[in-house]
Amino acid sequence: MTLRRLSWLFVALFALSLVPAHAATPTVLAAEQAARSGTLRYTLPPATMQKAIALHRQGIVLYLLSPALSLAILLLLLSTGYFRRVRGLAAGVRTRWLQGVFFLVGMQVSVSVLKLPLSLYGHHLGLYYGLSVQGWASWFADWAKSLGLTTALVVLVGLGVYALIRRFPRTWWLWLWVAMLPCIVFLVFVAPVFLDPIFNEFEPLQNSNPALVAQLEKVVQRSGVAIPPERMFLMKASAKVTGLNAYVTGVGASKRVVVWDTTIARATPDEIAFIFGHETGHYVMQHLWLGMAATALITLLLLPVGVWAERALLRRYGVRWGIASEADWGSAPVLLLVTVVLMFLSDPAGNSISRRMEHNADIYGQEVVHGIVADPQQVGVHSFQVLGETSLDDPRPHPLEEFWIDGHPPIWFRTNFAAVYDPWKPGETPQYFKK
Repeated sequence: MTLRRLSWLFVALFALSLVPAHAATPTVLAAEQAARSGTLRYTLPPATMQKAIALHRQGIVLYLLSPALSLAILLLLLSTGYFRRVRGLAAGVRTRWLQGVFFLVGMQVSVSVLKLPLSLYGHHLGLYYGLSVQGWASWFADWAKSLGLTTALVVLVGLGVYALIRRFPRTWWLWLWVAMLPCIVFLVFVAPVFLDPIFNEFEPLQNSNPALVAQLEKVVQRSGVAIPPERMFLMKASAKVTGLNAYVTGVGASKRVVVWDTTIARATPDEIAFIFGHETGHYVMQHLWLGMAATALITLLLLPVGVWAERALLRRYGVRWGIASEADWGSAPVLLLVTVVLMFLSDPAGNSISRRMEHNADIYGQEVVHGIVADPQQVGVHSFQVLGETSLDDPRPHPLEEFWIDGHPPIWFRTNFAAVYDPWKPGETPQYFKK
């Protein structure tokens, strides 16, 4: 692949990031303009502001260090012959596929253990700034469980990849993409039922908050989306974190809305209705499916680039690293290295699409609670203020950081927009509901 084609690829990714998830009405566009030019409504006390800025800067450093450390570890283990020795040990296993399991497990565990200090520091920051209350024993248990699940996934994907490489040596990446699509849907389906409960405790929301369920059912009735009470769940997040959150997850029979118990403790019923309305908006606008489609499209664009880069590295360093060919299990670290780079470079596209979806859900949430709560604007403003305070959000992140890293619009914009958006005034037009 030539440099010119690479340039066009990243132009395509950038263009993809600019495609809105929903066409905005003139009312929405005017409110967005007013939100960007208006007085900053999200504020923090001076002492809290200093903590937010300090945490924010360290968070940026961690974000940049994570892929950089992964690359450094992979290059170090390749250049020192570590992976060559692991490959030699794997060769002693009787069958080729068990050799693959041995090598892939060794690769994933080695890299994860060497990255452990960075993960430890990240949890230390959460404890230091009061965002986490999880003890170290519980944290290590979660780390071990995450390592086990990730390693199992790496093994399954790796075995599939090398089966395709041997069967379709030139076009294996395209067949991988085709096979990946149903796998993504399957993982989204099973995650809330089988994976999420491994790390957190869930219970039906109506068991502990029947009055809140009744309030939320008003939002459900207005939205026209079928979310019965048995698909509303409470997550006991307070055992580990202090932040607030609610989210939608799953597809089909596993589709559900989850509200953290920390959100219920800090927010009013009206504010929870607004948050729930935001999550309902994701359902109405099919954001789970759109997100999976965007991921599939970005992956389709990046896969040939990754294969080109992997083959170029093998031609240049394969002999030095002891990798006989692309079909050699020893090429797996090179594939992982290329994947780390491409995931980092594709973050702006995925996050830009996510920000647009989240903004549309904010609009929907404010509109759907009209007539259910007394003042949707004030409810939205206070909800975002509390969210920002509990998560120590920097009021004014750098625009480049927002473009590259943030999957949500910045809190200052969400607060400003909620304050000025009132489509029910005479002459204005709601985005999702008729007056």
